[in-house]
Amino acid sequence: MTNERITLEEPFVRVDIARGRELIGQGIQVVDVREPGEYAEGHIPSARLVPLNTFLQQPQKHVTAGPVLFVCAVGVRSALACEMAAAIGVADVYNLEGGTREWINRGLPIER
Repeated sequence: MTNERITLEEPFVRVDIARGRELIGQGIQVVDVREPGEYAEGHIPSARLVPLNTFLQQPQKHVTAGPVLFVCAVGVRSALACEMAAAIGVADVYNLEGGTREWINRGLPIER
């Protein structure tokens, strides 16, 4: 037996706020997987609400092709959504690290 490590690559790209802004500026579809109350408190302009549990139940109903940027509060739920999107064959999947909280902390525009 060897002590080899198997490293599995994530099927999505983690992006920081600056890169997320670039992607949004290029017209990427943005899916916010937070709950409706969180979304109503403030969301990234152009973000479409699909709560995580709803997305996980029928991902192909909500995202059929990439590129797509998933966002949540800090980047955890959106990473799970990224995994699911990749699992159903969506290409060019991105996760916004730091999520909406970091977006707001940087003073970037939000919609209510």
